[in-house]
Amino acid sequence: MYGPKVKLRFFFILLILSILTLTVFLVLKSLEENVVYFKSPSDVKLMTELKNKKIRIGGMVKKNSIAMSTNEVNFIITDFKNEINVIYSGVVPNLFSEGKGVVAEGFLKDRNFFQASKILAKHDENYMPPEVKAALK
Repeated sequence: MYGPKVKLRFFFILLILSILTLTVFLVLKSLEENVVYFKSPSDVKLMTELKNKKIRIGGMVKKNSIAMSTNEVNFIITDFKNEINVIYSGVVPNLFSEGKGVVAEGFLKDRNFFQASKILAKHDENYMPPEVKAALK
């Protein structure tokens, strides 16, 4: 019915579409495993499923909430509507303090407790590194 050239072209097009579909699938699957979702404490309270997925919770460190022990730091992240207790084992960044912005990456234990594996302290938009400030003077 069809000549060998047409069959070869059809096979070649089918092969390219298959490879393209496989590539897109693998990229999306890889992104799905590596995506970290950002939530606020209010978003956590509204979550229906507490899957064992890595998430980031961001907000302000509540005043008088930091409790440091020898190998653990406990504190509360708030978005001024809801709060979540955070437990972190490790060294906290220099900018980490009460009343400052923070992003904690880790896993939810339940709606009120979060086990952090990484703490990222945030600075305000007016922050300038000392080296840059000195260079501008």
